[in-house]
Amino acid sequence: MDTGPGQGPDDLADPTARTRYARHLLLPEVGLAGQRRLAAARVLVLGAGGLGSPALLYLAAAGVGTLGIADDDVVELTNLQRQIVHGSGDVGRSKVESAAEAIARVNPGVRVETHPERVTPGTADRLVAAYDVVVDGTDNFPTRYAVNDACVRAGVPLVWASVLRFDAQVAVWWAGHGPCLRCVFPHEPAAGEVPSCAEAGVLGALCGTVGSVQAAEALKLVLGIGEPLVGRLLIHDALRQRWDSVAVQANPSCAACGVGAGGALGGDGLGVREGGIPDGGGEPVATVSVRELAAELRRPHPPVLVDVRPAPERSIVSIPGAVAVDLADFRSGEAFSRPEIGGPGTPLVLYCKTGARSEEATRLVAAAGWRYAANLTGGVLAWVREIDPSLATY
Repeated sequence: MDTGPGQGPDDLADPTARTRYARHLLLPEVGLAGQRRLAAARVLVLGAGGLGSPALLYLAAAGVGTLGIADDDVVELTNLQRQIVHGSGDVGRSKVESAAEAIARVNPGVRVETHPERVTPGTADRLVAAYDVVVDGTDNFPTRYAVNDACVRAGVPLVWASVLRFDAQVAVWWAGHGPCLRCVFPHEPAAGEVPSCAEAGVLGALCGTVGSVQAAEALKLVLGIGEPLVGRLLIHDALRQRWDSVAVQANPSCAACGVGAGGALGGDGLGVREGGIPDGGGEPVATVSVRELAAELRRPHPPVLVDVRPAPERSIVSIPGAVAVDLADFRSGEAFSRPEIGGPGTPLVLYCKTGARSEEATRLVAAAGWRYAANLTGGVLAWVREIDPSLATY
């Protein structure tokens, strides 16, 4: 779906348009010629979330002629703490539709191209190739690497950022001009190795800070001014309000952009399962649904229910009767001496937010000799959704 009439470079002959962008026109580095470049530009923002929200609003306000938005998600109540392009009335709506309406309110002259789809290795090339600059506001590693590889193949600069808790990183990955993402971070973290914002939290205002930096970098790239973050990794600590910059270099042996790579690693070469979940390998673990668990908990001798999430998550919502044993304790082996989980003959059901981290814990329990250990499919969110909607969610 496309919205807005778009504004071609000739529209700046209109006195109203010149008034709108007067503060840009006063800048020698921008001026009328630069504003026309912005009006002719096509910028793709991946993710209309915490980072994408401020980036979209500032790019629209700056007069970027065409903005693409790719996101297959809907607005949830937990998004509103940081995703400022959406409001309370948008809960349940498609994020791309909500964001397109917000952009139209900011600048109705901007053409918006909505892509309500998941960005995958199979779709990234098509999306990226149609734009001049890509802004990455996604929140998972498989998508970030797929987008990087597509940008390498298309020769398109990628304005990338990552936020978690109070910390952030920003860079411009641009193969041929500097490193790509795989040059600096060659391998995707294993599933559960790095917590997401949904698991560990994030300061909402930090998303505004970093998304605005991304917008500034995208504008610099379109205008051809200043020194973009090519070959530099910008690191921000919001608690100490400190910025650091680390030099990074292209890797001649990079699997994506190195000599002989030819922008490889496309298609199905990223080692992910359907749905973009990293494939951790190993034998399947036993699972139990929330309805099956509810029935088991009513029996005279129910299994021991184990919550493997850290304390901040448990403070939001937990399944009644669960014992708390962090995933870190299973990894270290300390959990197996905890009396709460009994011995190898004690049946266990483990859960986390959605089931990914508790799957790892279930594997560890099985490897330690427990005869029955099962992972709760869908985690505590499935319990709230299907068993007890009165509980909080996140």
